[in-house]
Amino acid sequence: MTATVSDARLRLHRPLIDVQLTSDAIALVELLTAGGDARIALEPETGLNRYLSAPYPRDVLAYSSSTISDISAPAFEHLLAVQDAVAARTYTESLDLLRARIVAATGLSPRNAQIVFAPSGTDLEYVALAAVLNEGGVHNILLGADETGSGCIHSAHGRFFAEETALGVATAPKAPVAGCGPVSLVDIAVRCDNGKARSSAEIASDMAGEIEVAQARGEHALVHCVHGSKTGLVLPDLSDIDALQARFGSALTFVVDACQARITSASIAAYLQRGCIVLMTGSKFIGAPPFSGWALIPRALAQGAAPLPQGFDAIFRRSEWPQAWPGREGLPDSANLSLALRLEAALFELERFQAIAMPRIARLIDLFEEAVDTHCVAPLGVRRVLPRGDAEASGPIEMRTLITLDISALPGAAMFEDAQVLHRQLALGGIRLGQPVKCVRSANGDWGGTLRIGVSMPQMVRWAYGDDQLCANELARDMQEIARAIASALDLQAQ
Repeated sequence: MTATVSDARLRLHRPLIDVQLTSDAIALVELLTAGGDARIALEPETGLNRYLSAPYPRDVLAYSSSTISDISAPAFEHLLAVQDAVAARTYTESLDLLRARIVAATGLSPRNAQIVFAPSGTDLEYVALAAVLNEGGVHNILLGADETGSGCIHSAHGRFFAEETALGVATAPKAPVAGCGPVSLVDIAVRCDNGKARSSAEIASDMAGEIEVAQARGEHALVHCVHGSKTGLVLPDLSDIDALQARFGSALTFVVDACQARITSASIAAYLQRGCIVLMTGSKFIGAPPFSGWALIPRALAQGAAPLPQGFDAIFRRSEWPQAWPGREGLPDSANLSLALRLEAALFELERFQAIAMPRIARLIDLFEEAVDTHCVAPLGVRRVLPRGDAEASGPIEMRTLITLDISALPGAAMFEDAQVLHRQLALGGIRLGQPVKCVRSANGDWGGTLRIGVSMPQMVRWAYGDDQLCANELARDMQEIARAIASALDLQAQ
């Protein structure tokens, strides 16, 4: 059973003391928990959703942007100020304005891409399918399903992933979405059995083999790349994407999972220039409330798309698709004010972050890494999991905003399941980190315990205009508190 916000007013978990929970604020929280699937609802016991996050600002120590974010206090105040104006617009007007702002914030040309909105990153997989549907079917080649959203394996298969869609339509999980046609699915691992990330060349070779399978069956290959996995992987390299495109031509389409939104404008442009679809969400690194997302579709690909599947009328609203998309008129002409507001919060954060000069961003990331190493990694005696191995650098600058810790050497945290218990215990105690991910092996061969520490756009905006020393001091205090909380929680478990 889930609770409405009005039922859970007294159970809102650690609301910020400088944001008054007035009737307008409660109404806004109510809106921000609507217009999505069941994952967005607040649980009555905690006042949080199943990811232990909330659509209201909270007095917590949060470095959880690799999983999901709470809304920041500035973004919440912004929504309070603009929600009446957003509600007064038509849904089409709101989303078209947001499309223009995404283009401006990312430096794209309006001619480069069409934008489709979705209530979650999981729903964005349907958008990628729709862009390449053909009579022969689609061979969907996922990359590292364990390092992307858990429900994506179903939506990428053209199937429902939950018991209810964002339109409130009851569905049967794993049941096919009408009109998606035949969709075959395969997952290519990004890590070896020992947990080490595989090379781009190895992954590209596996992709080539699956593209050949698709060709032999008369299917179109939809090939997933990842730009910012749960542990910061970027695979395959652009050079390998280029080689596969040169080899197979129109037989394949790449879709880039950048749902973490740890991606630069230059990288977005590079993918779009290659005809790749790019998927992004607003509730991780961007720091907006859960759930929202958008797909950037290369214009040529959108113009040649088949009509939308019939079953999309249970998933999407008409205005969420560009006006020229064939079959769009078959979608319900209704509005999702809740999604429009979550997207408004995402653009508010994205625009603020994009105003920071890159040298300043680089400096803040240096301070973040130094604080984690000095005040968390060293005192606990744990190690960092570098994205592609200990001998390599931690990847592009945007990936350095996320650090994965191998905590399996700590008593009580040896197993992945131990880390899951620890993660929840910390979250309910006011310290939110990224969920554990399976990327290290324990001594007995099982998946070992991990935690992830990631900064968000709102945090970096707050630090950007202050003194370096003040930022360093705050980060030091935060990492010391995280280290103490982990040590204390594990001691309690050991008693």
